Amino acid sequence: MFNGKKVVVVLPAYNAAPTLEITYKEIPMDIVDDVILVDDASKDNTSELARSIGIKHVIRHEQNKGYGGNQKTCYDKALELGADIVIMLHPDYQYTPKLIIAMTSIIGNDLYHVVFGSRILGKGALKGGMPMYKYIANRFLTLTQNILMNQKLSEYHTGYRAFSKTALTSINYHHNSDDFVFDNQMIAQLCMKDFEIAEVTCPTKYFAEASSINFRRSSIYGIGVLFVSIGYFLEKLGIGKRRIYKA
Repeated sequence: MFNGKKVVVVLPAYNAAPTLEITYKEIPMDIVDDVILVDDASKDNTSELARSIGIKHVIRHEQNKGYGGNQKTCYDKALELGADIVIMLHPDYQYTPKLIIAMTSIIGNDLYHVVFGSRILGKGALKGGMPMYKYIANRFLTLTQNILMNQKLSEYHTGYRAFSKTALTSINYHHNSDDFVFDNQMIAQLCMKDFEIAEVTCPTKYFAEASSINFRRSSIYGIGVLFVSIGYFLEKLGIGKRRIYKA
């Protein structure tokens, strides 16, 4: 609990066995009430390992539903458990669980309803080993998205996010894609509902076991992100089709 609010950490997992335990051990359990792991049809022993290290709520998809589909299950379960604050943390140890305290505090003290851990604030991304082509693409997409969506985020592509129950239940995240563009559709939905997004500087690590998508998938993702931002821009002008962002 934090200020009387139930805190739930969700771990969207795929082949996360090599890094799961080290990630889980750094979660500050003194303020976290529950941890949920959703295994998206991993080919390794992610689910079994999760149970063995003490994760109470382990859900396994027998068929791979994609990154967005995994998150939908994560958030559904967190809300079912009565979460007031939900933190999504990748179990690949790319993001430090130690920031959960800061992110929870921002929401728990009613400062913001949404908090992102940003790899771009400061010099965390390149210092942590982000490939240069990904860094350049991140900066280009973020600049374009900020212009189209009238925001000032340092990045739209972090996988470290915290939400209040109010924010999660105010949007229809089930309407979004099951693929990686889910994250950006969710941002668009939150911005459409006028939620302000806080950011905290997040050191990051890139190494062999950390999850990553290849150049082809990254390109598809980038195109999808641009379509989401353009759709948001047009909808704000009153000429877009209300599909992605419906409540």
